[in-house]
Amino acid sequence: MNISCLEASIHYRFSQVKHAETALTHSSYANESGGGDHNERLEYLGDAVLELCISEEGFKRYPDAPEGILTRIRSDLVKEESLAVIARGISLHEYILLGKGEERQGGRDRDALLADALEALFGAIFLDAGFNRAREVILAMFETRWPEKPMLPVRKDYKSRLQEVTQRLFQDRPLYVLTGTRGPEHQKIFDVEVTIPDGRTFDGSGSGVRRAEQHAASRALEALGEPFD
Repeated sequence: MNISCLEASIHYRFSQVKHAETALTHSSYANESGGGDHNERLEYLGDAVLELCISEEGFKRYPDAPEGILTRIRSDLVKEESLAVIARGISLHEYILLGKGEERQGGRDRDALLADALEALFGAIFLDAGFNRAREVILAMFETRWPEKPMLPVRKDYKSRLQEVTQRLFQDRPLYVLTGTRGPEHQKIFDVEVTIPDGRTFDGSGSGVRRAEQHAASRALEALGEPFD
């Protein structure tokens, strides 16, 4: 796998190319090739690295912004659609290894798949060079995406709104749990359950974990009688 152009796009050269190769290998390709590593574990790691980097940078950029505003800004920056835009900007779709079925179904252009691959790439850089170097790469990619002022309007985010509501009503946060997946690999549906601090639970589903969480959060807000502003 020749990733030199990708490395030039992200201004990072891997010392161990195997990390990048794993990040760019979709599970459909691994399954059709008889097994081997794929990027789901690196996606999990990269998601955590990304969230910490964005949280820290937002904390520094907006010293007077309250927690709720910082949460909404972070949610807007790391949502699936935003990550997919960044992935397309570095032509990440050209390097992902997909199974034939996923390729036929247009997986190379799916937001969820691109966002997952980008997070996996972040996880690969973290393994390859450590947190500080991963942070440099991530923040360079997000440099032009921060709002000029923390109070600028952001797109609606049910998860952020639900967290604001539960903090106000119960002084605690909701808990999200992935309860299962269903459907074929190229059309997988994720099921999520959110538990709010008073013990009530609400189900949600979607084509990605984030979308399923948003669905569950919207149902919880409806049950709490909280308008979405």
